[in-house]
Amino acid sequence: MTTKFTADHEWINIEDHEAAVVGITLHAQDALGDVVYVDLPEVGRSYAKGEVSGVVESVKAAADIYMPVTGEVVEVNEALRENPALANSDPMGEGWFFKVKVTDMAQFDELMDPPGYDALLKTL
Repeated sequence: MTTKFTADHEWINIEDHEAAVVGITLHAQDALGDVVYVDLPEVGRSYAKGEVSGVVESVKAAADIYMPVTGEVVEVNEALRENPALANSDPMGEGWFFKVKVTDMAQFDELMDPPGYDALLKTL
C-alpha cells in the first residue's frame, strides 16, 4: 500500500490496481476543525486531476476537495456522509472520502511521498 499527498492536503492510497482511496490529511482536518458536512462526488463520474470533486464543511470554513489524479469515482464513503465527524476522528482511515479508478498512474507517481509532504508542512 502506497500513500501519496497533494499540496491541497488530500491523501491517496493505492490499495490495488482497481481503486485508490482518497481523503483529507491530518493537517487539513486540524485546520478545518469539527467537520459537520461532506459533499461527496457522484459514483460513476470521471474527474480530471485537480478538478473539484467534493466539499467538506466545518464549523470554521468550507473547503473544496480536489481530485488528486484523473479517474472515475467507483465508491463513496456512505458512513462519512452519515457521520461527517469521521473526517476528524480518523481522517486517514475510516474517514476516507471516495475511491477512484486511476486512469493515469504517472499522475500518482508525481504526487508527494510522506517525507515530501512533511517538508511541505514545515513551510506552512
